[in-house]
Amino acid sequence: MEIEKGKTFRYLREKREISESAKENLKNFTRVKKSMLDALKEEEAMTIDQLTKKLGMAKHDVVYYLMTLIKYGLVETGSIDDMDEYYSYKLKK
Repeated sequence: MEIEKGKTFRYLREKREISESAKENLKNFTRVKKSMLDALKEEEAMTIDQLTKKLGMAKHDVVYYLMTLIKYGLVETGSIDDMDEYYSYKLKK
């Protein structure tokens, strides 16, 4: 008997439907992730305030998405500024 790879995944995908709100949330996350990564590619390192101004997003949204990108290893914490107030964030190499 030959085992077919991916059969369980295909079965579950056909059986379960994904809600429209979940699809929209994923599209929004992907869009924000791309814009944040592009902004960090342009600059060596940026603070949360700099990202907020560059992306035109609310500060709490920038923090949420930035911490998500750190969690998944796409972004890392850089150095702290001279006044020990703000961390900078950069792309993980």
